[in-house]
Amino acid sequence: MKTRKNKLRIFSAGDIHGDTRLAEKLAKEAKSKHADLVVLCGDLTFAETSTDNIIGPFKKRNLKVLLIPGNHETVATADFLAEVYGVKNIHGYSVRYKNVGLFGAGGANIGLNQLSEKELYDLLKKGFERIKYLDKKIMVTHVHPAGTKMEKFTQFFPGSTGVRKAVEKFQPDILLCSHVHEAEGLEEKIGKTRVINVGKSGKIIDI
Repeated sequence: MKTRKNKLRIFSAGDIHGDTRLAEKLAKEAKSKHADLVVLCGDLTFAETSTDNIIGPFKKRNLKVLLIPGNHETVATADFLAEVYGVKNIHGYSVRYKNVGLFGAGGANIGLNQLSEKELYDLLKKGFERIKYLDKKIMVTHVHPAGTKMEKFTQFFPGSTGVRKAVEKFQPDILLCSHVHEAEGLEEKIGKTRVINVGKSGKIIDI
């Protein structure tokens, strides 16, 4: 049996939409639950505004943060937040923590930071290539995959065929996403991949 020391405890949330009180609440919870890593799945702002005090509450508690942009902010805004707060934007990139590889692509197939399905897939492929040798892999996106239950919760936000293709091809252990508020907390499987809509309430994942 693995000891806690060898496990990676992730606290993941998305769709904060510039709500500073929510950011404070999530940061407090991540700290109290001893998260090794905080993963924010995009839509941190509301239409590019309200970037203040969204990452700060996590940093002041000395939490490690990874983020990606959603469809409410550009990659430039995500890069700006990452630079100001000394955290990492994994849009098209990857990192390794405790022998777990995390790779991601933000944006969505609709909205302000719209990406084509090919772009989404290519960004995920680029990140995956660097950590594919690791046993445990976590994919982080804003938009949910096409053909999932999450899609049935919304008439407005189509699932991504690019993300779906990446899940099927790379078979990560876990996919963390947000985007569809109504599907918050929903979990399902694509093959061996556990797909989790973390939503704005946040979720603890031990791997």
